[in-house]
Amino acid sequence: MPRMNGGEALVRSLAAEGLRVVFGVPGAGQYEAIDALYTTPSVRYIAVRHEQAASYMADGYSRASGEVAAALVVEGPGLFNALSGVATAYATSSPILVVSGGHHHRKKGLELDEEAWMGPLTKWVGRAKSPAEIPSLVHEAFVQLRSGRPRPVGIEVPPAVFAASEEVNLVQPAGGSAASVGPDPQAVQRAAELLTSARRPVIWAGGGVMRAKAATLVAELADYLQIPVVTTRQGKGAISELHPLSLGMAEMRFQPLRNWLTKRDLILAVGTSHFTSRDGQKVIRIDVDEEEIGGSDYTVAIQGDAYPVMMALNRAVAAAGPVRGDKAEGVQAEVMEINGARFDPSRQLQPQWGFMEAIHAALPDDAIVIQGMNQMGYYSRNYYRAKGPHSYLTSSSHGTLGCAYPIALGAKVGCPDRVVVSVSGDGGFLYNVQELSTAVQYGINAVAVVFNDNAYGNVLRAQMEEFDGHVLGTRLHNPDFVAMAQSFGAHGVLAEDADALQGALEAAVAGENGKPVLIEVPVGMLDREF
Repeated sequence: MPRMNGGEALVRSLAAEGLRVVFGVPGAGQYEAIDALYTTPSVRYIAVRHEQAASYMADGYSRASGEVAAALVVEGPGLFNALSGVATAYATSSPILVVSGGHHHRKKGLELDEEAWMGPLTKWVGRAKSPAEIPSLVHEAFVQLRSGRPRPVGIEVPPAVFAASEEVNLVQPAGGSAASVGPDPQAVQRAAELLTSARRPVIWAGGGVMRAKAATLVAELADYLQIPVVTTRQGKGAISELHPLSLGMAEMRFQPLRNWLTKRDLILAVGTSHFTSRDGQKVIRIDVDEEEIGGSDYTVAIQGDAYPVMMALNRAVAAAGPVRGDKAEGVQAEVMEINGARFDPSRQLQPQWGFMEAIHAALPDDAIVIQGMNQMGYYSRNYYRAKGPHSYLTSSSHGTLGCAYPIALGAKVGCPDRVVVSVSGDGGFLYNVQELSTAVQYGINAVAVVFNDNAYGNVLRAQMEEFDGHVLGTRLHNPDFVAMAQSFGAHGVLAEDADALQGALEAAVAGENGKPVLIEVPVGMLDREF
């Protein structure tokens, strides 16, 4: 067996598993791992300027590319800084690997280690007590990352273990997705019977559809049975929102869509827990997570990855009867009527509608848009028309302010040939403004659109409308964003209206400057629809 230190054991094991990128901040306690990365050209190391960006970028990389990324951070403060990104990855079911040290906090009678901190925010955590244990831990980590519901996993390697040397037996890689038990054939057959006999069905697609690479299968079923499709925020892009059966995100506060959904007699919920049903509606639930479907009273519940389940379901539906193309005209007319009302320019808020139309006009169909927690980000949930899988990324139920730009950088690293745009407010963007330096240093040419109202706009509006104008802490003093971007070596541009925004985005898409781009869009207090 070869002799190596813990850092070498870690990096050689990661490379064997096919890991291609590590994000992190180099520091004490991990020197051996950094040195091993230096001598391992197959694994790219990107040094970020704050540990929270390491986990956000790993998340963006994983969700956009479908591959695992790692965050390597020092024990204690480094890990604590990264935990907001780990929590976001947990909420978005993103398979990232977090490697940190151990035993940072000691208190008489109580020892708090990294495993204790990572445990609630990860699917699995392992701890290495010697270099020889590292390969098997990495192997198990990748089994966890590639099986069941994807979520972050953690490995704790104390500094002494990184530094120690001994004979190490490297383990064969975990390879592709772990084998899983096929879906229950009786449940699949019952679901097929319900779908073919339903009079007013709807498909409710979530992020699990895209994680399982099942978007094409969902679209095939929708086309075959002429079933309209709504999505969750995470599910946007599971079917193109220009498809004649797409009703976009299931915005229950839009009354025409809400009324239509309440009249459905059957809901097929695929890869999501975020759907709404009422008494009398039958529900077919497909989810890889047993905890999500266990113990609930669904008409049919099928546990399994969306791809094999949808494959089996589509075959069963095809065997049950002929294509019902006679329904196409009526069903698609209903969809067109609801979408016509939803996207009617005469009812849209301005300047939001103009800005969103500018973004649509400027971006290619395969662009990736990252929704920040700001007013234009919220607006985009309903009015940005995602055209394919992994083209619209959010922080899901975690609602993480400040994550959009570093997630965009990670997505750009994972998909360098696609246009990647983050939609942020001024307050949120400044959470990770330092990563402009990372973008410039590594040539990560994502585009940041910053809508600047010099405020935490949503909170300010709530103070004005709900608390008698008691404004506290929500008005912000901001830098000159354009000059700031240029000081980092990025390209900064001011876009004062929708036409200017479209022009700036078109120039960025064309790569005219060959740099990361920041587009500042000044806005006043924006009205809200919902």
